Amino acid sequence: VANTGFLSLCAHGRVTGLAVEAGAAMSHVTSVCGGRTLRKGSRCLGVAGEQLSRHLQRLLLDSPREPSVLQALTKKALTRLKEQCCYVSLDYERDLWEKESHQPARFQTPDGHWITLGKERFCCPEPLFRPELLHRSCPGLHQLAGQSLQTVPDHARRHVLGNIVLSGGSSMFPGFAERMCLELNLLFQGTGVHVEVLANPKRGTAAWAGGSMAASLTSFQHTWMTKGEYQEHGTEYVHTKF
Repeated sequence: VANTGFLSLCAHGRVTGLAVEAGAAMSHVTSVCGGRTLRKGSRCLGVAGEQLSRHLQRLLLDSPREPSVLQALTKKALTRLKEQCCYVSLDYERDLWEKESHQPARFQTPDGHWITLGKERFCCPEPLFRPELLHRSCPGLHQLAGQSLQTVPDHARRHVLGNIVLSGGSSMFPGFAERMCLELNLLFQGTGVHVEVLANPKRGTAAWAGGSMAASLTSFQHTWMTKGEYQEHGTEYVHTKF
């Protein structure tokens, strides 16, 4: 059993840093120092891939298009539409009001119909940074990352700032890494700190890759619960062991 933020850092070859995870059901921010997760630095956001897919469907249904085509979209097709056509804007307000600042995209549904997306392309993932768009009164993912960084001890903060990693399928939107970097630098403006983020092309499955790596380390072996222990103590032993 291991924290997914720690595992995401492992996948990037780090044991100290800040993991910003945007997954399917939830998004998390986790500070890790020397392999130890800082509980007071952990943050959670209830906006992730599933919420964004529903948001995209609402945006499309609110637009003047053929509603029967959109209503017939399966969850799988909607997810593929989101992954293929949507991106994170670096200037949301400008893109929202200046039509020429963004290009439309076309998507063919499994039954052969075509859907054209306009501003929905960048409006879909924007709640990751502006949860209020989904009527949620909580900070955006970049603000949670800033809050988490503030909890890191002074002597380790600069090291953590130099190791901010992104992970999870919802971090794969084009522009996500650049927007996160931009927002964090705005948060730390005037502090003399320049923030960069690490965005591995395979970060969508970083936690799984990190889990494989961590499980093979000799230092991790004492955290296994063996079959013998399970047979002797039963399922409740998991609470003692971990």
